[in-house]
Parts: sequence; structure tokens; C-alpha cells
Amino acid sequence: MNSLVLYSWFPIVLYLFRRFPPQRALIISFVSAWLFLPLAGFKLPGIPFEYNRMSATCLAILLATCLYDVERLKSFRFHWFDLPIVVWCLCSFASSVTNGLGAYDGFSSTLGRTVEWGGPYFLGRIYLNNFAGLRQLAVGIFLGGLAYIPFCLFEVATHINTHGLIYRFTVGAADLRYGSYRPSVFQRNGLVLGTWMMFASLMGVVLWKTKTIKQVKNIPITWLITALLITFILVKATGATFLLLVAIAIVLTALWYGTGSLLWLFLGATFVYLYLGVVGDFPGQEIIDFLGQFVPPDRLQSLGFRFMNEEMLSAKAREQILFGWGGFGRNMLYKEGGYAITVTDSLWIIAFGQNGLVGLISVFATLLTPVFSFWFFYPPASWSHPTIVIIAAFAVGLAMHAFDNVLNAFYNPVFILGSGGLTGILLNQKLQSFPARQSVVR
Repeated sequence: MNSLVLYSWFPIVLYLFRRFPPQRALIISFVSAWLFLPLAGFKLPGIPFEYNRMSATCLAILLATCLYDVERLKSFRFHWFDLPIVVWCLCSFASSVTNGLGAYDGFSSTLGRTVEWGGPYFLGRIYLNNFAGLRQLAVGIFLGGLAYIPFCLFEVATHINTHGLIYRFTVGAADLRYGSYRPSVFQRNGLVLGTWMMFASLMGVVLWKTKTIKQVKNIPITWLITALLITFILVKATGATFLLLVAIAIVLTALWYGTGSLLWLFLGATFVYLYLGVVGDFPGQEIIDFLGQFVPPDRLQSLGFRFMNEEMLSAKAREQILFGWGGFGRNMLYKEGGYAITVTDSLWIIAFGQNGLVGLISVFATLLTPVFSFWFFYPPASWSHPTIVIIAAFAVGLAMHAFDNVLNAFYNPVFILGSGGLTGILLNQKLQSFPARQSVVR
């Protein structure tokens, strides 16, 4: 059944591009695939990457573009803003070759990452490279959050995983938090769901604040946001709740006081965390000792275990600091008998261990360069138009996603799609001659 659904998705995407305008078809394809297709994948003969819900979506959209809108492909122009994603996609080849894993392994890993990361970014660059397109994506993420409300409530009430119920398999054990069941719907776990609902809630609050949407299907948006926030709380994602509060605070302080200092402070803390982790000076034990004065010891065990793992993995990564250890678990530590004694929980330590400093810098530059650039060229003083506020909030959401990947490793192609779109917006405004702090968007 799972393979049938994934194969069927290909013609469905082609139909969407015949049925809807290109930007809307793209957003419907990505959001629907991420939210509802099975967490399954398989190898196709002669293709070195996995055929799954997102590779199927990217390939189908590229085919639809070639069939119906080939001029859009021709409109792409490379810019140095695109350099981080290119380096991130190609550095796995260097990691394989420098570790003696061979050119074929390097080619396979590079092609897989290009489809996984480069595909959504490129499609965002060519389809969502204007304010209207990224605003539509913000609306699509909000509607995607609303679509998940009944599934989340169903799982909270019944403790039955929707993915397992429909697709007849689950990807992990029951997710428990605070002594009760935590829903995951069609996502890998409750944390991934929490991150999605965080972004959807942020977009909903901003769309309400700017009066961009007043109702959906004759239901006032205030009711919908209330339902979305209540559902988000029931998901029990503590980290995502913290990120939502920080994101809303950043947007509101920018609107009320005309300053983006809270965003810069937050991003600065992110880079300090990464720097200390890379050089091996992160004060993990000191943080645990401090928090131990306020938090029960059993609640700190997971955090302490994470800090200990990252310290060991970072030391191993520094032995191959430029391009890392490559794949096949070579970045891990093992005891006699081949049993792993470390766990890789976060994207930063995975990127640093497998692809070295080159990989670590390029992946976070991919996520954060558009954020820095947008807030630089469109500071709060220029937010007289609601659309700019929405896009600025979207950029804040990308910053929250990047910070989440300092602590976790939750790939989400919709966010990468938005990163490409945000880059496209900046480039289409011809930044070299664009009058900074312009207040009107045409």
C-alpha cells in the first residue's frame, strides 16, 4: 500500500500543476506530502537515493515544470547567496573521498542530499521568489496546522497513532510525555509534530495580527487560532512551546519598538552554542549544576546525556575537522565488539562529525543567511505593509527551526523551500541597488 501511495503521488502532483496556478500547486504539493504521505521509502533500480514522499514530490514538480513552465527553469540565475546550499550538497563527496570511501559513495551521498535539500531550496528559488509566493506559503503552513487539529485530538483521546492506523506500520514506540500519550500523526515523532505546529501557530498569529486572513470557511480566524494553540499545547512539545514564545516576542518587540535586537541576541546565542561545541569548551556540566537548583534531577538526565555525547562526538570530529568522517557511522564512538557508545541527536553534531566544519557552516548558512539578509534589508522601520511583517515573521520561524536543529535533527523540506523562496525575494529586489528601509511593497 505504501509504495502504491508514493507512486500515485507522482501523477497527482502533475494534476495539481494543471489544476492550480504554479505557486499554489507547489505549496499544496509540498505541504500535503509532508503532512499526509507515509513515512516509507525504498530504493529504485539504478537510483542511489531513496524514493520517499519528498523525493517523489521534488521529482514530480521538476517534471511538471519541464512540461508546463520550462521558462521558469531558464529564469534561474546563480548568486553567491546560493553558495551555502551548493557547498552543503557537495561537501559529502569530499568527505567520502578524503576518508577513502570512494568516488561512488561520494556521488551517491551527494546526489541524495541534492534531492533532499537542494531540490526544495531550488524550487523555492524559482517559484516563491516574490512576496506573494512566500505569503502563500505562510498561509499554507497555517492551513496545514489547522488540518492537523482533528488528527491530534483523535490521538490525544484514543492513544492510537494515525499513521499506524492508515498505513499499517509505525516508526517508533508510543511517545509519552508528562505521563500521558503525545501525538505524532504522520510525523516521525511528537517533537517533529511540535515543530510543525509551532510554525503553523506563529503564522496564524501573524496572519491574524496583520488582518491578512479574517476567516476560513466562514469560521473567524480568532476561533481557529484558539483551537490551534490549544491543540499545540496538547502536543506537549516543551521546546517548541519555548520557540513559539520567543518567536512571538521577537515579532512583537519589532512591531512595537522598531528593533530587531531580540532576534540578533537569539541568533548570537545560537552561534555561541555552536562555537563552544566545536572547540570543546561548552560548559555542559556547569549548566546542569546550575539547573539542578531548580529542576528535579530526573528531568535533567536527558540533557546531561546529550551534553556528554556531544562533547565526545565533537572531540572525534575535530580529528577530521575540515570534511569530517563521512558516512557509515564513522563519526561515532564504539566500544569493543562494535557497539556504539554515542548517540547523535542534533543536526549540528551530525553535520560536524560527518562533513566537518565545511558541512556545519554550510548547512546553518543555508538556513540563516536569508534570515540575516531579510532583517538587514527590511528592518522593523520598513514594516508599514502587512506583507513585509508576514515575511519577517516567516524569517523568524526559519531562525527557530535552525535553533531547533542545534538541539535536534528534524529535517523539514517545507522550511528549506521557504529558505530558497526568501533568498529569491532578496535577489529579485536587486539588493546591490535596492533602497534599504523602503516601506512600500509593490
